[in-house]
Amino acid sequence: MADRIAEDLLAAVLASPRAVAAHDKTAWVGLFTEQAAVHDPYGSRAHIGPEAISRFYNVFIAPNTIAFRVERDIVAGHTVVRDLHIETTMSTGATVVVPMHLRYDLVAADGGWRISRLAAHWELGVMVGRLMRTGSAGVLAGAKLGPQLIGELGVGGAMGMMRALRGVGRHGKRIVRGLFVAAADGDSGRVQELLGRASVRVGSGDAVSPAEFGEMVRSVQCDKVIAAGRTVSVSVRRGESGGVVFVDFASGSSRIECVTVYLGG
Repeated sequence: MADRIAEDLLAAVLASPRAVAAHDKTAWVGLFTEQAAVHDPYGSRAHIGPEAISRFYNVFIAPNTIAFRVERDIVAGHTVVRDLHIETTMSTGATVVVPMHLRYDLVAADGGWRISRLAAHWELGVMVGRLMRTGSAGVLAGAKLGPQLIGELGVGGAMGMMRALRGVGRHGKRIVRGLFVAAADGDSGRVQELLGRASVRVGSGDAVSPAEFGEMVRSVQCDKVIAAGRTVSVSVRRGESGGVVFVDFASGSSRIECVTVYLGG
C-alpha cells in the first residue's frame, strides 16, 4: 500500500514538468489545490491560490522553454523532493542552467493527489549572474522580465520576488558546511553546539537527536549546497544512495531552528 501511494505521489509530481514542456497552463495550474502556495524561488513572496499561480505561470513559464534535469526523486510521507538542475531557455535565446531542490507537499483530493505547497530552492542571484554572462541575449531577457513582472504581479509582486535576494546566504552555507564537517569528523560536541535546540526529523517521521543525526550523515558526501531565503538545502550522497537535507534558520538569526532529512535508495 505504501509503495502504491509513493508511486501515485510521484506520478502527480511528474505531471508538472509534462505540463510545463507542453505549455499547458490549464493542466499546470490544475495540479494545485485552491489554497496552494508556490514559493519560487523560496524566500520570495508566495503565490497563493489559482489566480496568483496563474500569473506566476504567465511570467516565468509561458515565455520560456524549461527542461528538468533530475538526479534523484525521494518520496517521504506525502512529500516529494526532487534533486535536479533546471535548464531555462528565454524568449531571447539565452539559456541558463540552475541547481535546484524542489519540495512538493501533496494532499488527497478528487480521487487523486494535488499539490498544496511547492517550494523551489534555488539562488536568484546565481541565476541572474549566469543570465548576464550569456551576453546580449541575457541582458535583453533581463530587460524584458522587469516589465513582465510588474505587468502581471504589480510593483508589490515584483518587490516580493526580490525578497529572495535576502536570507542566510554564504554565512548560512558556512554554518551548514561546518555542521557536516563536524559530523564527518565524529565531533558530536560540535554537532550538538551547532544544532542547539533545533528539531531534527527524517522526512515526515519522528524526531531524532543531534547525536543520531550526526551518525546518520557521518559518511555522506555533500555535492550541492543552496541558500534560498532562510533555508540551506544540501544534496547528500552515500554510495549509490542519497538525499536532500533542509536546514532552516530562525528569523533574523544564525541559529539553526529545524533540520529535515530526506533520504532515498
